[in-house]
Amino acid sequence: MSERGERTDRLGAEGPAPLWEVFVRARRGLAHTHVGSLHAPDAELALHNARDLYTRRQEGVSIWVVPASAITASSPDEKDAFFDPAADKVYRHPTFYEVPEGAAHL
Repeated sequence: MSERGERTDRLGAEGPAPLWEVFVRARRGLAHTHVGSLHAPDAELALHNARDLYTRRQEGVSIWVVPASAITASSPDEKDAFFDPAADKVYRHPTFYEVPEGAAHL
């Protein structure tokens, strides 16, 4: 750490450590779920810190760490404009199709 309280990475560059998003898969067959964030200078340390922080009670079988700067997301404020195009395609809705007689369990 420097005198100003900032971390120094392996190359000697000063600044706050990058933010990483952490995803944990609780059991085989389940999807990874976002569990939180942490700061670490590199992916290896982020993975080890995520293990120590988010799976202390053996609740995970797999961990992903992703640089927060690599994530691109839609804005909740633009939900209507972003998702509206899906509503105008009637063939995506089951009401567009007629179920034939004798077709059970559909």
